[in-house]
Amino acid sequence: MNQSTLTGRLLVAAPLLQEDSFRRSVVFVVDDADDGTLGVVLNRPLELPVDEVMTDWGAYASAPAVMFSGGPVGTDSGIALGTAAPDEAPPGWSPLEGAPGPDLAGVGLVDLDAPTEVLGASLGGLRVFAGYAGWSAGQLTGEIEEGAWYVADAFADDLFGGAPEGLWSRVLRRQGGELALLSTYPDDPAMN
Repeated sequence: MNQSTLTGRLLVAAPLLQEDSFRRSVVFVVDDADDGTLGVVLNRPLELPVDEVMTDWGAYASAPAVMFSGGPVGTDSGIALGTAAPDEAPPGWSPLEGAPGPDLAGVGLVDLDAPTEVLGASLGGLRVFAGYAGWSAGQLTGEIEEGAWYVADAFADDLFGGAPEGLWSRVLRRQGGELALLSTYPDDPAMN
């Protein structure tokens, strides 16, 4: 698989991936470069409202307006994704490199140090993540080839929509075929 195509795509954990950090996770790839890949887990909402951590950003966060666990790396730092009109990019928002498909044309990274009164009102969606998922050069390609991850197209609703807990099943279901069948895979096969 050519990794240069992964920015703006989803990595959906295969049922065999049982590591706590990634079990039944859906990761949005934010950056995919020669030296590695960075993404955020989209379906791990925390019980911590955004406005308790970043008071000025809470009013702009998409529902549920809570912090999300973006992954096991750098959990003391924040990454934010937001939507904006790419032709009128507000200061503090930058589009993803290697622009994804048309449904994600307005998705970019949000500088959480930017003034909210300028940037916040320009955003159509905002999700704030504590930490991120990261892979060194070649590591993710190996995991995909082993069958630990399925690569799927991303849609804006995957990033900013409600009910993130059900995202894993929804993404698999819309793939059709064998992957749609996996969407019904029991959480604990021993209990089937």
